[in-house]
Amino acid sequence: MSAATTRSRTPDRLCAEAVDLARSAAEEAAAPGVVGEHVSVVADGDRVVTHFFECKEPGYRGWRWAVTVARASRAKIVTLDETVLLPGPDALLAPEWVPWSERLRPGDMGPGDLLPTEAEDLRLEPGYSGADAPPPNSVLPDVVTPQNLADLVEAEDAGPEAPESAADRATDTAPAPERGSIASVAEELGMRRARVLSRYGLHAAADRWDEAFGAKTPMAQAAPAPCVTCGFLLPLAGSLRQAFGVCANEFSPADGRVVSLAYGCGGHSEAAVMPKPPRRAAPVLDSMATDAFPLRPSPDSGSVITTEDESEDLGHS
Repeated sequence: MSAATTRSRTPDRLCAEAVDLARSAAEEAAAPGVVGEHVSVVADGDRVVTHFFECKEPGYRGWRWAVTVARASRAKIVTLDETVLLPGPDALLAPEWVPWSERLRPGDMGPGDLLPTEAEDLRLEPGYSGADAPPPNSVLPDVVTPQNLADLVEAEDAGPEAPESAADRATDTAPAPERGSIASVAEELGMRRARVLSRYGLHAAADRWDEAFGAKTPMAQAAPAPCVTCGFLLPLAGSLRQAFGVCANEFSPADGRVVSLAYGCGGHSEAAVMPKPPRRAAPVLDSMATDAFPLRPSPDSGSVITTEDESEDLGHS
């Protein structure tokens, strides 16, 4: 271990004694009465010392004012280096910062809030695919525009003697057309969405909906029948209609919610006319009543004498 390291562990005497200088600097940075008792002094290097004071500021429990002082070599005057508020070992600290995309939870959005979606969001995929390219061996150019279509019509009208420059000019078009492209056709069909749910997005949504309004919920376990037989169920469109629908019963806890077909509640449309559960049949062997057993056959007619007959005979003798 070097001598400089050994000296740095021992606070400089003049710097360690400059407690009043450090306190005045802390009170100037904070406010009088906010700086508490002197806690400790730490040597940061040769003739460099940091004084720690308690912080009495509300909301900063466990924090300390750190005032660093120093002096030049062979000098007797201690000067101020810096003043800063630092957390102590048991300081009350704010939680670690988390990006907004990870902090956001369902229900956090309010009126006027905007939630941007990433371009590579796994929950979405393009609503339509492919370019404005014709089929293989097509007579149409790669990009169809009103201009090149007019050129092609002009070339056909001119006949076989027409110069090939008309078709060549048709292939040298630049901008995509407003009509006849996949984008314009999709817009005419009502498919104006640039992106739609991907398979991952469908599965993620189905898992959320089934967890909230699925067959494993306590409400569904106590329901008289599932939603698939309820008249208030509005089926969905697309592939999810095989497993989910929308509840339209205003008295149901799932009104206006997407519910699983296996979900159910007491507001089932046929709850009042549901058949009663069948009663169990009476046991074949009645263990509560007594059974009569023969003791011995009658000597006259071969009839069986029961216990009751024998008791009557014994009473008349």
